[in-house]
Amino acid sequence: MSVLDVISSVLLLGGATFCVLGAVGMLRLPDVPSRLQAATKPQTLGLLLILAGTALRLPPSYAVGLALVGLFQVLTAPVLSQFLGRAAYRTGAVEKSSLLCDDLDTRLRR
Repeated sequence: MSVLDVISSVLLLGGATFCVLGAVGMLRLPDVPSRLQAATKPQTLGLLLILAGTALRLPPSYAVGLALVGLFQVLTAPVLSQFLGRAAYRTGAVEKSSLLCDDLDTRLRR
């Protein structure tokens, strides 16, 4: 077993662990903003680790495609999370008493 195999295995297992922890957070966390954090941050990091571990085992031409997939994920996950959070806020799924600072309420009242 080479060093490259070990590094790839560690990255793949670490990425899978982050994805599982994100899924557990989605099930266990109490409110919508917390669940959005669990849906985006660990899932994105997990995917990036899995892509990096896979890229180490592939020829460089395929690794470039995986890098583009990772870039797309990093660019779209925060935007989608914001849209989902805003939709949840507007439909009343977010308990406003649990928020420390409610800047969106001020913007929506204008």
